[in-house]
Amino acid sequence: MNSVFVYCEIEEGLVADVSLELLTKGRTLANTLNVKLEAVVVGCGLDGIEKQVLPYGVDVLWVADDKRLYPYTTNPHTHILVKLFGEEKPQIALMGATSIGRDLGPRVSSALHSGLTADCTSLEIGTYQDAKTQKVYDNLLYQIRPAFGGNIVATIVNPDCRPQMATVREGVMKKEILDANYKGDVKKIDVAKYTDDVDFVVKVIERHLEKSKVNLKVAPIIVSGGYGVGSKDNFKLLHELAAVLGGEVGASRAAVDAGFTDHERQVGQTGTTVRPKIYIACGISGQIQHTAGMEESSLVIAINTDANAPINKFADYVITGDLNTVIPKMIQYYKKNSK
Repeated sequence: MNSVFVYCEIEEGLVADVSLELLTKGRTLANTLNVKLEAVVVGCGLDGIEKQVLPYGVDVLWVADDKRLYPYTTNPHTHILVKLFGEEKPQIALMGATSIGRDLGPRVSSALHSGLTADCTSLEIGTYQDAKTQKVYDNLLYQIRPAFGGNIVATIVNPDCRPQMATVREGVMKKEILDANYKGDVKKIDVAKYTDDVDFVVKVIERHLEKSKVNLKVAPIIVSGGYGVGSKDNFKLLHELAAVLGGEVGASRAAVDAGFTDHERQVGQTGTTVRPKIYIACGISGQIQHTAGMEESSLVIAINTDANAPINKFADYVITGDLNTVIPKMIQYYKKNSK
């Protein structure tokens, strides 16, 4: 039990951002536990992949390189991780809460009888005392996530089984290179020993990838609307404000469910996690499902008719009023005073 492991996803030869974010967090966890940070990459054409991974403070990089391993299919990736984790016995194993991670994580944890906490918003190391036995467990992974429809924030621990496994959505953790010249070991996985021919009976014949036209993650300013915006037509005001500010339009789940805008604009626990310089929340109540996706914003401005809306306690500035009156004034003022 001497390591923190991160499964790194690969797409077109690049390590996914969510994996790099987990490597950054994994380095912090490994430092706290005084253990190694290890990573595993499974795919094909992985020569030089260590240049992308080691700078994040990775002590050991495991590489499974085989043309049959890309694109992702369930069985070979599962069996490679199950056998690797069985041999190396990590304390902690982390994956992205992506389509791949949500398929792979439960299968690996089930095979290892380890348990898995999905969609975590925070990961910390702490101590736990069992209320019944009074036994104290040190250096456990606190797996923190919203629960019961976002009405509470649950801290989940796994005292007895290893590895402690969790998935985290993209954008929740910061991505930061530790040292561009960080030295770590690269170990090759013998794919033939870790898999059987039957693992490759399913083959991907053709793939169609369509990138999202909306990129909330890189927007410096986000004008986000909730159910309180009132209608799809009213969302046009948000688009106009975002246009003059040079930002992007986001939305709460309630607004998306009401058909006011598209799901790709959803911010929150079941949408995109963002960290803009300015986040303008329009007609958003501020439930935890939403704030979990924008709480790292540098500055939050809330526009709401409800002076007691939960978002107001979270905001740096509060404008109490009808957004149909407030936003046009903001647009007019900005156009008048900007160069």
